[in-house]
This record gives sequence, structure tokens and C-alpha cells, in this order.
Amino acid sequence: MNRDRLLLNLSIAFEAVTGNALRSILTALGIIFGVAAVVAMMAIGQGAKKEILDQLEMVGVNNIEINAITEEGEESALATGQSDEEGSGTAAATKRFSPGLSLLDMDAIGHTLAQAKNLCPEATSKGSSVYRDSRLPVSLLGTTPEYFQMFHFQVVDGGLFTAEHVTRASPVCVLGKNVMVKLFRGDNPIGKFIKIDNQWVMVLGVVEKPGLAAGAATAGIRDFNNTVYIPIATYLGRLKKRENGSKNGVTIVGMGRVFTSESNETPVNPHELDRITVQMETPELLEPAKQMLDNMLLRRHNQVKDFEISIPELLLKQQQRSKDIFNYVLLSIAFISLLVGGIGIMNIMLASVYERIKEIGIRMSMGATKTDIVTQFVLEAVVISLTGGVIGVFVGIGLSLAITLFTDIQTIISWWAVAASFVVAAGVGLLFGIMPARKAAKQDPITSLRHE
Repeated sequence: MNRDRLLLNLSIAFEAVTGNALRSILTALGIIFGVAAVVAMMAIGQGAKKEILDQLEMVGVNNIEINAITEEGEESALATGQSDEEGSGTAAATKRFSPGLSLLDMDAIGHTLAQAKNLCPEATSKGSSVYRDSRLPVSLLGTTPEYFQMFHFQVVDGGLFTAEHVTRASPVCVLGKNVMVKLFRGDNPIGKFIKIDNQWVMVLGVVEKPGLAAGAATAGIRDFNNTVYIPIATYLGRLKKRENGSKNGVTIVGMGRVFTSESNETPVNPHELDRITVQMETPELLEPAKQMLDNMLLRRHNQVKDFEISIPELLLKQQQRSKDIFNYVLLSIAFISLLVGGIGIMNIMLASVYERIKEIGIRMSMGATKTDIVTQFVLEAVVISLTGGVIGVFVGIGLSLAITLFTDIQTIISWWAVAASFVVAAGVGLLFGIMPARKAAKQDPITSLRHE
């Protein structure tokens, strides 16, 4: 078919589509909603992917987390001087002694795990901060300088505490950005002293962490910007936020020192640390290192499983898999909508063939070939599909923006998804237009002319 005949068939197809605009719009509705669903679902999927990558960046790549398990009100971390068998049947069941998660554990990990790139401890609690007449409840975190490097903090003002501050248990701190804004109300905090509970500490700097997307709490990520960061030795020694104790005068390890407690009171938290984060050099080392850490800590804790080792990257990948499955389901629904729209086009085009039998006969009597008739009806279906595709793209973009505006769901419009929607729309028109077109081409010209 030459170019002139193709343009003629295309103009006839346009006239047929515009000549019955209402029917054409109703025919295109399935394509419009199908393409809009594809664009919106792909935008949601891209937003979910970015959210996962952001969360992965927040928890740190190649990290292993060792979290303390606290059983309040139980004697799991106490020594009683009896074996489990001797204690069975008594009112208070005897349990093995464990020193809890401590700085000594972190030192042992550093000496044992050669592939560890970085280590940092974490001890957390709630506290109050005071500056002049401002009082603010805050989260406190005792750690080491490696923490800021491992979790990619941005220094807004001033600087960070150093290893020397940790060694000397210096009364210094670093503020999260939100703490600085609420507590200092426009004053420059660097070099100023604030009161944390009963201790005065000097502010060295202010740090900021980019905000997490919705659902980050499920990955165990804290609000970094509402936290006061303190050297771990200062946190444990000066603020006395974590006092490992014992019962019946048992020796306890804490702060790298060994001492004997004469108190008979049960400690609320037997752990010196809440978490130790181990950063490995490559992802391939995560699983072997996890197994090795589990065995080593069990030995150090007298076979008491009062800790939990997790790999946040794997947890986030599992979360990503769940979201991928959800997105696949949504995309399946969207493509089913396109399929239904294509079937709608085929039905309307078949009905159009029966309505226009006389028109087909006139065209064929004037020299139109069967190829011309097939081309005309296929082009009509493609024009309807592409028009529906264009409208559907704009509807999908608007829907994506509305989802972001009125909900906490992040959406990212993918332009390759938009291009794919055009291709799919054209393909649907072509595929479902062939049968009606072939039906039209098979009409006998003489019978068609006699049709009323």
C-alpha cells in the first residue's frame, strides 16, 4: 500500500471516529482507565522502591545489628548460685547468669572479627534537656564517633565528639537538628552548656539526618533528628543511665571494669548496651559473620540467649519483596482493565461493521481493496486506543499527584511507564481491531450495496 492510500484510509478513520464522538469516547473508556491504572501503579511502585532504598541508606549498608533482649521482672540475667535442676520446683526458678550486652563484648568482636569495617555501641534512654528557661524531653543516645560515619550524618554546625572525648568521658554532646531548633530557639548552640538530667554538658555540634519515608518505623529506625548524642563513657559514667547490677553480691562487668555489687535489688536492665552495630566490608560476609557472632556471644553470655542478631538489609529486602508482590497484583489489575478495554473496542468495532455495511460496499465498488478496508478499520481502532491512551496518561499522572498530596504514599512518575502505556494502547487497538477489520473486508460488495 502506497503512502497516498494510507493517508486516505487514515483520514477516513479519523472521520469515522470524530463523526460519532460519544460512541468513540465510551469505547475508549476501558483504555483510559487501564492506562491511568498502569501509570499510577508504576508511580506507586517507583515510590516504594525509593522508600526502601532510603531506608536501607538510613540503617546502613552491610550492617549487622546485635540487640539486647531485656526481660523485666525476671531473673534471666542474675546469678543465684544454683543449677537449673536444683532450682526446679522452687518458687523462683534458677536461671543462668549472663553479664548482658556490654562494651567488653564489643571489644571481643573487634579482636575476633577481622572483616569488621566499623563497630559502634548504642545505649539509649529518655531524658530531659534544659537550656535557660527552655525544657525539652529528648531521646539520649550514648555512642562513639564511628556512629556518625556509619549512618552518614550531615554536620549542620560545629563538630562531633572524638575518641578522646569518649576515653575521658568528657561532658559534651551533639544535638539532633530538631532538638537544637526547639531548645535554643534561634540562639547559636555551639559552646553552650545544657543540662541533661542532673549533668551539665557542652554542645559541640548539630547534626541532621534526612527524613525517612512513611513506614520507616517498621524497619526499626529511630528519629535521628530528635536525639541528643553523648559519648558512651559519659552516658554510662557521668549520667549513670545504665547501671548493671546483681543480686546477692555477684560480680558484674560494666564500663570495661569489674566490680562487686552488695545490693539485693534486681536491676531493671541487665545490659550495659542496647545495641552493637557491626559494619562488614561486603554484603557476602553478612551471613557468615552473623553465625560467628551468635556462637561467640552465646559463649560469652554463658549460653543465655539475651541478645538478637539481625541484618537490616535483609529485612528491608523482604519488605521490598512484599511491596513488589503488591505492585504486581496492582499491575495485573491494570492490565486486566486494558484487556477489558480492548474487548470493548472489538465489540464496538464489530457492531460498527454491521452498521456500516453499505458504506463498505460503496468503498469497494469505487475501487477500495480488501487491504484498504482492513487498514481503515484497524486504524479506527488504533486511533481510539491512542486517544484513550493520551487521556489515560494525564488521568494517571493526576491520580499519582493526588495520592502524594492527600496521603503519605510517595509516588514517582516513570516516563518509561508512560511510553510503555502508549505502546500497550496502540497494541491493544491493533490486536482487537484486526478481527472486526477482517470481518468488514469479507463483505460482498453487491450484497453490501443492497443492505438497508
